[in-house]
Amino acid sequence: MKRIIPFSNYFIPFAVFSSILVLAGLIGYFVRGGFNLGVDFRAGLIQEIQFAPTAFRLTYSGRGNASVSFDQNNLYIVVTGSGAEPVSYPFSFAAYGTLDSLISRLSEVEGLQAASSAPGNTQTQWLVESARGNPQLGSEPFVIHYLAPGSEPVAIEDVRSSLASLGTVAVQSLGTPSERRFMIRMEDREMEASRGVPSEKIIGALEEAFGSGGVAVTRSDYVGSRFSKQLTDQAGLLMGLTLLLILLYASLRFKPQFAIGAVLAIAHDALIIVGFVTWTRMEFNTTTIAALLTILGYSINDTIVVFDRIRETRRIYHDDSFVNILNRALSETLGRTIITTVTTMLAVLSLFIFTSGSMRDFALALLVGMVSGVYSTIFIAVGFVNFWDIQTKAQKKPAGVPAHSKAV
Repeated sequence: MKRIIPFSNYFIPFAVFSSILVLAGLIGYFVRGGFNLGVDFRAGLIQEIQFAPTAFRLTYSGRGNASVSFDQNNLYIVVTGSGAEPVSYPFSFAAYGTLDSLISRLSEVEGLQAASSAPGNTQTQWLVESARGNPQLGSEPFVIHYLAPGSEPVAIEDVRSSLASLGTVAVQSLGTPSERRFMIRMEDREMEASRGVPSEKIIGALEEAFGSGGVAVTRSDYVGSRFSKQLTDQAGLLMGLTLLLILLYASLRFKPQFAIGAVLAIAHDALIIVGFVTWTRMEFNTTTIAALLTILGYSINDTIVVFDRIRETRRIYHDDSFVNILNRALSETLGRTIITTVTTMLAVLSLFIFTSGSMRDFALALLVGMVSGVYSTIFIAVGFVNFWDIQTKAQKKPAGVPAHSKAV
């Protein structure tokens, strides 16, 4: 016979422990000034940049107007306007595999000048289009960058240090380290204090630290305070709807006390993550919200499995006390819970070890949340169901008769 662990003996001590953790998290939220908000929740200028050296510069002095554009496999020069016959010149990267061959072909277009700044054997498939500059070619050079595979990563700390003179500027890593891509946010109040064009000051500071012509701007947008507030409100609404839907689902599948216990458990997990993010000053961004929702889904799945086992055990041992049924169900599902959790955590641990930036934070939040999810299922969700049963029996018993049951 499988040994039955008396989990019920620890419901109250761990409930007290959880209350202390949640209280510490709430205190940290107010003491430390709330979340360390990422670029997604701050109004201001957003720029996505990539550290990529200059490949070549294009100018145009011919008739009409010329513009340049990219897709994944081609570069296009389109000439239009008065005095020129509309024509499009496609340059396939497959046909012109090196920078030398591409520039040689570009120079054959009347009025188009291409000045190389990179080795001639640079592969054209490494070219990176920048949103900086006017794609309508003229006397002002339009810069095209490149990034070779396996380029040395740029540390996010170095990027932040280079922008320190501009005030409070948030930096977030994007993609893999070898892509050297970052999102930069300058808040409204910093933009007002900055003299000159904020976007140009950001690029100027980066090029001063990392070299002239080595920064490609892949996106530049301004996010107003209204949009930022809307995103924050939507995140809160999403969490509220998640809790409500889980409450409705659990109410339909189980009795009300099970539904309330499930919601208390995932609310506990959410508050634990909030406290963890607050005290560690991890950036709170859309990736954090994704991690939080993933944790809630993982936690409720574990809770539903345990609740199903409690229901099945109650049908089999209908003459046994309810607290013994809880202990038996938890003991029978403990092995499954440990194996499932450890297996999942191994995959998440790989993400934590081999990635960086927001993905690493995502993995760290998942690791904490998985431990909290297993803990909350046993000691919060099931603990509340046990508490409900005790209170219900106490109301039904005559005064002076003990309401508790002895656990095995």
